Amino acid sequence: MEYREDEYLMISGIQHFSFCRRQWALIHIEQQWAENEHTVIGELMHKKAHDPYLTEKRKDVLITRALPVSSRLLGISGECDVVEFHKKEQGVKLYGHRGFFELYPIEYKKGKPKESEEDILQLTAQALCLEEMFSTDISEGALFYGETRRREIIQFTNELREHVKDMVKEMHQYYADQYTPKVKYSKRCHSCSLKDICMPKMGKATSVNEYIEQTLGDLQ
Repeated sequence: MEYREDEYLMISGIQHFSFCRRQWALIHIEQQWAENEHTVIGELMHKKAHDPYLTEKRKDVLITRALPVSSRLLGISGECDVVEFHKKEQGVKLYGHRGFFELYPIEYKKGKPKESEEDILQLTAQALCLEEMFSTDISEGALFYGETRRREIIQFTNELREHVKDMVKEMHQYYADQYTPKVKYSKRCHSCSLKDICMPKMGKATSVNEYIEQTLGDLQ
Protein backbone atom coordinates (compact mmCIF):
# COMPACT_ATOMS: atom_id res chain seq x y z
CA MET A 1 0.00 0.00 0.00
CA GLU A 2 1.18 3.50 -0.87
CA TYR A 3 -0.18 6.76 0.54
CA ARG A 4 -1.16 9.82 -1.45
CA GLU A 5 0.65 13.07 -0.69
CA ASP A 6 -2.48 14.56 0.88
CA GLU A 7 -2.45 11.67 3.36
CA TYR A 8 1.12 12.25 4.56
CA LEU A 9 1.67 12.88 8.27
CA MET A 10 4.52 14.96 9.66
CA ILE A 11 7.72 13.14 10.59
CA SER A 12 8.12 15.50 13.55
CA GLY A 13 4.84 14.10 14.87
CA ILE A 14 6.58 10.81 15.64
CA GLN A 15 8.39 12.54 18.50
CA HIS A 16 5.09 13.92 19.84
CA PHE A 17 3.35 10.56 19.43
CA SER A 18 6.09 8.69 21.28
CA PHE A 19 6.14 11.27 24.08
CA CYS A 20 2.34 11.31 24.49
CA ARG A 21 -0.33 10.15 22.08
CA ARG A 22 -2.76 12.74 23.44
CA GLN A 23 -0.23 15.51 22.82
CA TRP A 24 0.17 14.33 19.23
CA ALA A 25 -3.59 14.30 18.69
CA LEU A 26 -4.06 17.78 20.17
CA ILE A 27 -1.38 19.17 17.83
CA HIS A 28 -1.92 17.19 14.63
CA ILE A 29 -5.66 16.46 14.75
CA GLU A 30 -7.13 19.33 16.79
CA GLN A 31 -4.50 21.85 15.55
CA GLN A 32 -3.68 23.18 19.01
CA TRP A 33 -0.24 24.45 19.97
CA ALA A 34 1.44 26.43 22.73
CA GLU A 35 5.01 27.54 23.27
CA ASN A 36 7.17 27.17 26.35
CA GLU A 37 10.89 27.67 26.97
CA HIS A 38 11.64 24.17 25.68
CA THR A 39 9.87 24.64 22.34
CA VAL A 40 11.39 28.11 21.83
CA ILE A 41 14.96 26.89 22.41
CA GLY A 42 14.35 23.93 20.14
CA GLU A 43 12.98 26.19 17.40
CA LEU A 44 16.05 28.45 17.58
CA MET A 45 18.34 25.44 17.20
CA HIS A 46 16.44 24.21 14.16
CA LYS A 47 16.51 27.65 12.52
CA LYS A 48 20.28 27.57 12.77
CA ALA A 49 20.45 24.09 11.24
CA HIS A 50 17.72 24.73 8.64
CA ASP A 51 19.43 27.02 6.17
CA PRO A 52 18.32 25.63 2.80
CA TYR A 53 20.70 27.97 0.97
CA LEU A 54 23.77 26.61 2.73
CA THR A 55 25.54 23.59 1.27
CA GLU A 56 29.00 22.85 2.54
CA LYS A 57 31.78 20.68 1.21
CA ARG A 58 34.42 19.42 3.60
CA LYS A 59 36.95 17.25 1.80
CA ASP A 60 34.94 14.18 0.74
CA VAL A 61 31.76 15.15 2.62
CA LEU A 62 28.86 17.19 1.23
CA ILE A 63 26.57 18.72 3.87
CA THR A 64 22.99 19.70 3.05
CA ARG A 65 20.47 21.36 5.38
CA ALA A 66 16.67 21.34 5.57
CA LEU A 67 16.45 18.52 3.05
CA PRO A 68 12.79 17.67 2.28
CA VAL A 69 12.07 13.95 2.64
CA SER A 70 9.03 11.73 2.35
CA SER A 71 7.91 8.12 2.11
CA ARG A 72 5.00 6.84 0.03
CA LEU A 73 5.11 3.52 1.86
CA LEU A 74 4.89 5.07 5.34
CA GLY A 75 2.83 8.13 4.41
CA ILE A 76 5.08 10.67 6.15
CA SER A 77 7.01 13.75 5.11
CA GLY A 78 9.18 16.47 6.64
CA GLU A 79 12.73 17.79 6.64
CA CYS A 80 16.07 16.48 7.79
CA ASP A 81 18.04 19.05 9.77
CA VAL A 82 21.30 17.91 8.19
CA VAL A 83 22.24 15.13 5.79
CA GLU A 84 25.90 14.40 5.17
CA PHE A 85 26.88 12.68 1.92
CA HIS A 86 30.13 10.80 2.49
CA LYS A 87 32.11 9.87 -0.61
CA LYS A 88 32.59 6.10 -0.70
CA GLU A 89 33.45 3.41 -3.20
CA GLN A 90 29.86 2.19 -3.02
CA GLY A 91 26.74 4.29 -2.55
CA VAL A 92 24.45 6.52 -4.60
CA LYS A 93 25.18 8.86 -7.47
CA LEU A 94 24.51 12.57 -6.94
CA TYR A 95 23.72 14.90 -9.81
CA GLY A 96 26.67 17.18 -10.53
CA HIS A 97 29.13 15.21 -8.41
CA ARG A 98 31.59 12.49 -9.31
CA GLY A 99 31.75 9.21 -7.48
CA PHE A 100 29.38 7.54 -5.05
CA PHE A 101 28.07 8.71 -1.69
CA GLU A 102 26.66 7.23 1.52
CA LEU A 103 23.95 9.15 3.39
CA TYR A 104 24.23 10.12 7.04
CA PRO A 105 21.24 11.97 8.62
CA ILE A 106 21.73 14.21 11.67
CA GLU A 107 18.95 15.64 13.83
CA TYR A 108 19.55 18.65 16.09
CA LYS A 109 17.98 18.69 19.55
CA LYS A 110 18.17 21.03 22.52
CA GLY A 111 19.27 19.85 25.96
CA LYS A 112 20.95 16.50 26.45
CA PRO A 113 20.26 12.88 25.45
CA LYS A 114 16.96 11.53 26.77
CA GLU A 115 16.29 8.26 28.53
CA SER A 116 13.23 7.86 26.29
CA GLU A 117 13.53 7.10 22.58
CA GLU A 118 11.35 9.68 20.82
CA ASP A 119 14.36 11.46 19.27
CA ILE A 120 15.79 8.15 18.08
CA LEU A 121 12.49 7.16 16.47
CA GLN A 122 12.22 10.47 14.62
CA LEU A 123 15.74 10.08 13.23
CA THR A 124 15.02 6.50 12.21
CA ALA A 125 11.93 7.66 10.32
CA GLN A 126 14.05 10.18 8.44
CA ALA A 127 16.49 7.42 7.51
CA LEU A 128 13.64 5.25 6.19
CA CYS A 129 12.48 8.14 4.00
CA LEU A 130 15.99 8.71 2.67
CA GLU A 131 16.42 5.02 1.92
CA GLU A 132 13.23 4.99 -0.11
CA MET A 133 14.04 8.21 -1.95
CA PHE A 134 17.63 7.31 -2.85
CA SER A 135 17.16 3.51 -3.17
CA THR A 136 19.94 2.85 -0.70
CA ASP A 137 20.63 1.45 2.76
CA ILE A 138 21.54 3.65 5.74
CA SER A 139 23.10 1.91 8.72
CA GLU A 140 23.47 4.83 11.14
CA GLY A 141 22.91 8.52 11.83
CA ALA A 142 23.38 10.90 14.73
CA LEU A 143 21.56 13.12 17.21
CA PHE A 144 23.32 16.37 18.08
CA TYR A 145 22.35 17.86 21.45
CA GLY A 146 22.78 21.56 22.25
CA GLU A 147 23.79 21.03 25.86
CA THR A 148 26.46 18.36 25.36
CA ARG A 149 27.58 19.76 21.98
CA ARG A 150 28.38 16.33 20.61
CA ARG A 151 26.84 13.65 18.45
CA GLU A 152 25.11 10.57 19.77
CA ILE A 153 25.52 7.81 17.19
CA ILE A 154 22.33 5.85 16.43
CA GLN A 155 22.35 2.44 14.74
CA PHE A 156 19.22 1.83 12.66
CA THR A 157 18.45 -1.70 13.82
CA ASN A 158 15.64 -3.87 12.47
CA GLU A 159 13.91 -3.46 15.82
CA LEU A 160 13.96 0.34 15.53
CA ARG A 161 12.73 0.21 11.95
CA GLU A 162 9.78 -2.03 12.82
CA HIS A 163 8.94 0.11 15.85
CA VAL A 164 8.72 3.21 13.64
CA LYS A 165 6.59 1.42 11.03
CA ASP A 166 4.16 0.18 13.69
CA MET A 167 3.96 3.63 15.28
CA VAL A 168 3.26 5.35 11.96
CA LYS A 169 0.47 2.87 11.23
CA GLU A 170 -1.07 3.70 14.59
CA MET A 171 -0.76 7.43 13.87
CA HIS A 172 -2.58 7.00 10.54
CA GLN A 173 -5.35 5.08 12.28
CA TYR A 174 -5.79 7.78 14.94
CA TYR A 175 -5.84 10.45 12.23
CA ALA A 176 -8.35 8.56 10.09
CA ASP A 177 -10.62 8.13 13.12
CA GLN A 178 -9.96 11.73 14.31
CA TYR A 179 -9.35 10.17 17.71
CA THR A 180 -7.87 12.09 20.65
CA PRO A 181 -6.88 9.76 23.52
CA LYS A 182 -7.99 10.50 27.05
CA VAL A 183 -5.63 11.99 29.61
CA LYS A 184 -3.05 9.75 31.23
CA TYR A 185 -1.40 11.96 33.84
CA SER A 186 2.34 11.47 34.52
CA LYS A 187 5.37 13.52 35.57
CA ARG A 188 6.02 14.19 31.89
CA CYS A 189 2.97 16.45 31.83
CA HIS A 190 4.92 19.16 33.71
CA SER A 191 7.29 19.71 30.76
CA CYS A 192 4.57 19.65 28.09
CA SER A 193 3.80 22.96 26.38
CA LEU A 194 0.14 21.89 26.07
CA LYS A 195 -0.51 21.22 29.76
CA ASP A 196 -2.76 24.29 30.10
CA ILE A 197 -4.78 23.15 27.08
CA CYS A 198 -4.81 19.47 27.95
CA MET A 199 -5.37 20.03 31.71
CA PRO A 200 -4.11 16.53 32.58
CA LYS A 201 -4.94 16.75 36.27
CA MET A 202 -8.59 17.36 35.45
CA GLY A 203 -8.62 13.98 33.76
CA LYS A 204 -7.10 12.32 36.81
CA ALA A 205 -9.13 14.05 39.52
CA THR A 206 -12.35 12.40 40.68
CA SER A 207 -13.90 15.66 41.88
CA VAL A 208 -13.45 19.42 41.71
CA ASN A 209 -12.37 19.51 45.35
CA GLU A 210 -9.68 16.90 44.74
CA TYR A 211 -8.41 18.83 41.72
CA ILE A 212 -8.19 22.07 43.76
CA GLU A 213 -6.33 20.27 46.56
CA GLN A 214 -3.82 18.79 44.09
CA THR A 215 -3.25 22.16 42.42
CA LEU A 216 -2.74 23.97 45.73
CA GLY A 217 -0.38 21.21 46.85
CA ASP A 218 1.82 21.76 43.78
CA LEU A 219 2.07 25.48 44.56
CA GLN A 220 3.38 24.91 48.06
